[in-house]
Amino acid sequence: MGVDVASHFVTYETVGEIAHIGLNRPEKRNAISDRFVEAIAEAVARAEREAKAVVLFGHGDHFCAGLDLAEHVKKTAIEGVRGSRRWHSVFSGIEHGTIPWFSALHGAVVGGGLELAASTHIRVADETAFFALPEGQRGIFVGGGGSVRVARLTGVARMTDMMLTGRVASAAEAERWNVVQYVVPAGEARKKAHDLAVVAASNAALSNYAVINALPRIQDMAKEDGLFVESFISSFTATSPEAEERLQAFLDKRAARLRAPGAN
Repeated sequence: MGVDVASHFVTYETVGEIAHIGLNRPEKRNAISDRFVEAIAEAVARAEREAKAVVLFGHGDHFCAGLDLAEHVKKTAIEGVRGSRRWHSVFSGIEHGTIPWFSALHGAVVGGGLELAASTHIRVADETAFFALPEGQRGIFVGGGGSVRVARLTGVARMTDMMLTGRVASAAEAERWNVVQYVVPAGEARKKAHDLAVVAASNAALSNYAVINALPRIQDMAKEDGLFVESFISSFTATSPEAEERLQAFLDKRAARLRAPGAN
C-alpha cells in the first residue's frame, strides 16, 4: 500500500491496483472550490497513469456538500462560465477516462457533490447518505454537469422536483431513483466500492474502456446507429489478444463460472 497527499484538498492512496482518492476538506463538508477542482484534476491524471480503477470518497462526516458558495458569490458572469466549464472538463475526465471509477457516498451528497458522484460509473451509498439539489433555493442553477448526468440518472421529472422544492432523498430513495447502484450499512461504502473496483480491475482493459465510453454514447444515438456502432465495438474488443485468451480459458473450463444469487 502506498500513501501520500496530492494536495491540501485531496488525498491519494494506492491499494494494490486501486487508487483511493479522498475529498479532504471536512471542516467545510468537502465543499468544492476552484482550487479543490484543480486538486481533483491532478488526482484524476495520476490515477489514469497508475491505477486500473478508482475509489472516490469523502473524509469526515460527508461525501461532499457541493459548491463553495462563499467563493461563487464573488464571481462575475464570465468567471462563473469559466468555472462551470472547468468542472465539466475535470468531471468528463472521470466519466470518459480509461479506467472505471467507484464512488463511496455517505452523509451529504448535495449539489456539486451529487454532480461529482454522477460522473463516476458505479455509486455505492451507505445508509447515512442523503441527496439534494438545493440550487433553486439558492437562486442559482446546476453548473457541474448535473443537468446532463443527474437528469439522465433520475429522469428530468425527479430532478425538477429536487431543484424546485428542495426535496432531500434518502439512500433507499436514491437507489430506487437509479442515482446509486448499491446501498450498504453505515461505514461500509468505501469497502464495498473497493471490492467492486477490484473485480472491475481484473477485467480486460479494452473491455472496461468500451463499457465506460461506448455505452453512454450509444444511448445518445438513434437505435440503428447504436446497433451499428455496437457491432464494431463488439468485434474490436473480441479480437484483442487478451479477449482471445480469456475466451479460450472459458472454453477450457479454466475460468470461473457465474453463480446465481444465493447459490453456494
